[in-house]
Amino acid sequence: MFLEITDVKKSYGKDTSYIQVLKGVSTSVGKGQMCVIQGTSGSGKSTLLNCIGGLDNMDSGSIKVDGKEISGLKPAELSDYRRDYLGFIFQFYNLVPNLTVRENVQVCGYLTDRPLDMDELLNVLGLTEHQNKFPSQLSGGQQQRCAIARALIKNPKLLLCDEPTGALDSKTSREILILLEKINAKYGTTMLIVTHNNSIKNMVHKVIVIKDGMITKDYENETIIPAAELEDL
Repeated sequence: MFLEITDVKKSYGKDTSYIQVLKGVSTSVGKGQMCVIQGTSGSGKSTLLNCIGGLDNMDSGSIKVDGKEISGLKPAELSDYRRDYLGFIFQFYNLVPNLTVRENVQVCGYLTDRPLDMDELLNVLGLTEHQNKFPSQLSGGQQQRCAIARALIKNPKLLLCDEPTGALDSKTSREILILLEKINAKYGTTMLIVTHNNSIKNMVHKVIVIKDGMITKDYENETIIPAAELEDL
């Protein structure tokens, strides 16, 4: 398996403020799969994503990405892991306001010696005609496309998406999901998508549901519905 998670536990605080957010989570995701992680607010889904991304340290357990164990890595090693393995897409786009679309993407391209072709990527994401605009000149959907391009330029092995359509209307959400689907097919990028949206689970290979820090459902879809045909986005 490309991603192997074994008995991961994570807590915050101590004494009266102590809370255990992840209570022994175990699952796996195959290479090239799109996987949705679902759960209500406070269920632990974003914490799990942050542990996989090396943004949060787990209390115990094991996370392996492409055979690499990330628990116990030192800060410099975690930085290398994020640079070499991961791409991040967040609900809020976090673009640099005084850089153009192309420059925002280019910044992350410099982090790797194996970047994707810039012009091809901009074309795939429908950004070619917007590449010289600044973020303030873009719609929300265009800004999210730029954020996706920035995450993908360094050709990550694993793309972590935290509520990537959370700030978008239904039409734009569908466009972004179609793009993620297209990217998965074209580049074979393994994707984890944290979402509140119940429809998105129908377009992916694997679904994980977390409740109160524990996995309550973990299954692969027998029938996948294309993003263009999803209802209630």
